[in-house]
Amino acid sequence: MATYILLFRAINVGGNNLLPMKPLTLLLQQCGYTDVSSYIQSGNVVLNGDIPPAANITTAIASQFGFTPAMLVLTQQEFEQAVTANPYHAADGKTAHIYFANTPLNPDLQKLSALTAASERFTIKDKVFYLYAPEGIGRSKLVAGLEKCLGVAVTGRNLNTINKLREMVRGNGHV
Repeated sequence: MATYILLFRAINVGGNNLLPMKPLTLLLQQCGYTDVSSYIQSGNVVLNGDIPPAANITTAIASQFGFTPAMLVLTQQEFEQAVTANPYHAADGKTAHIYFANTPLNPDLQKLSALTAASERFTIKDKVFYLYAPEGIGRSKLVAGLEKCLGVAVTGRNLNTINKLREMVRGNGHV
């Protein structure tokens, strides 16, 4: 049995694509996954299963909740490698972010550099984009144009959320 991290994209934002975590947890258990746990309402789930989560989950969600969410699935090993490779270990976990993609990034480095504020730093490694944004990401031009610059869809989490997911993976029945 393997441990997986599910990162849902664009759910529970502004009253759109509502996906409550308690009913989602029950649905994932009905799909055959065990030790299902979620963190905050932005779509972070850790679970165990014999079969990698994929289309069966998005189909079940579409049937029960009426929409098909974008979902990124990481194995425990992929997640740990990405977290370990993070070059930005900020004291404030809201200033460092990790963005994940399903496919390798295809960055336009010229565009990325043009949008990067003087205080921001970024690193790219295969399917992961690391960002240090000490002034926050709310007004960041880089974050606003990130997917266009990377050439693929990404979903990001701040270091506080990443650390909480890491704790969840290491405890609560997860290997």
